[in-house]
Amino acid sequence: MAIFAAVDIGANSVRLKISRLVRRKLEELHEDREVVRLGESVFSSGMLSPDAIARTVKVLRRFHKATQQFGADAVRVVATSALRDARNAPAFIDWVRMRTGWEVEVISGIEEARLIHLGIVTHLRSRSSKLLLMDLGGGSCELTVSDHGHIRETVSLPLGAVRLTREFLQHDPPLHSEMEELHGYIAEEIGRVARRIVAARPQAVIATSGTAAALAASSRVIAGRKTRNVASTRAVMELASRLARRSAKERAQLPGIGPRRAEIIVAGAAVFAGLMRRCELGGFRYSPLGLRDGLLLQMVADHARSRRAVTPSAQLAADRWDAVLRACERYRVDLQQAQHIRELALQMFRALRRLHALPPEYEEWLGAAAMLSECGAFVNRTGWHRHSHYIIVNTDILGYTPEERHVIGALARYLGAALPSSGDKVVKLLPAAEREHLPKAVALLRLARALNQGRRRAIRSVKARVHDGRVLLQVQARRGGADLEMWGVKKERAYFRAVFGRELEPEVS
Repeated sequence: MAIFAAVDIGANSVRLKISRLVRRKLEELHEDREVVRLGESVFSSGMLSPDAIARTVKVLRRFHKATQQFGADAVRVVATSALRDARNAPAFIDWVRMRTGWEVEVISGIEEARLIHLGIVTHLRSRSSKLLLMDLGGGSCELTVSDHGHIRETVSLPLGAVRLTREFLQHDPPLHSEMEELHGYIAEEIGRVARRIVAARPQAVIATSGTAAALAASSRVIAGRKTRNVASTRAVMELASRLARRSAKERAQLPGIGPRRAEIIVAGAAVFAGLMRRCELGGFRYSPLGLRDGLLLQMVADHARSRRAVTPSAQLAADRWDAVLRACERYRVDLQQAQHIRELALQMFRALRRLHALPPEYEEWLGAAAMLSECGAFVNRTGWHRHSHYIIVNTDILGYTPEERHVIGALARYLGAALPSSGDKVVKLLPAAEREHLPKAVALLRLARALNQGRRRAIRSVKARVHDGRVLLQVQARRGGADLEMWGVKKERAYFRAVFGRELEPEVS
């Protein structure tokens, strides 16, 4: 039974969750959280303060001890808005590495939203056709529109509770003029996405984070409800108005808020009130799930792939496929051509598995590279493969890590005249293991493209087998023959021989 630990370093607090995988389900073993205000000075000075760094590292050392006590097999540590904005983030990362041995990943707001979506949607008993997820942290607010578990749109807004408090609210209680400026800024940011959210017509709204929990608990008292974890728009707006008129000490007396949350709840409540009103939402349901849960599920999926096991949840695969299709749409990729090449590449990958012996994750990477291989033509048809590599590596394709995008981009890069060599900059950027695997995957993808000469989609299917030291490629063609495709395959025979040490012999049926 594998044990996984997820650490979330936010602008306001750091969180730890340790779970054990039992019969393909995660069972929680331990959870911890502490407010450290890591991003408190970032939003005014652009730097993490020494005191905030010291507080955070102290808590992370406690978390590290807990992971050792529970015998965690894998630990993943991610940081969000505070480190995305801080100019001295590398110094913080080095300090954490020195004191705990952990490598901190700074993830984008879009990836943060995807992981939150993964954590929440996977645990839903039933999935509404349209769902809006709202996560308001210390430095940013992530909004995600989901349709039957598929992300349709996600955006990260600079509307974190700590960020807004430090930028706008200097008095306690806030001055009327401060609240006016705050509301104006919030309205401007929400205005960027409000129309799209209204048009999406979400049937359910789920909010995460400590601010959402506090608002749900306090609005319950205001509305006199018995239902837990639900807040109506009317109650949120009334509560936001009340909070702005009270001191921090008075706010701390309200249910679910407490002294630390009281310091930033005014700004957080203003954001929620603005979202509910401008996006025409009836209310929200609070969920205690979030980024940590998505991280744990991602770790389980990665663990399963490394063991050649079945991924426990199909949600991750769906997220990745949706992201690839959106990238194809954005860069005007011909989907029929791309999907045809993808299918041919995957057929050869599966048929020649014993020959290439590539890790199982390459099946998905190869398919993604096939779909995105021509995205560079959006920039220029000349040198399209170089442009494709740049786009894939630098586009935030949901569900794929930067390292995975480098592999996928490298596969697309070598579909032109150039072939991978150890001296190439693209190859040098890959981990050592992937440098060895790359030529094999490139050979398969080049063959798939060769079988689509003239973009005719003339090949119905392809089978392959190794016999007497040769690789027999059995191609089933549609009407009209496959002479042009066979010419393309023969051009790839020399590279195939150099990579696999086998002669490639195609035949058409």
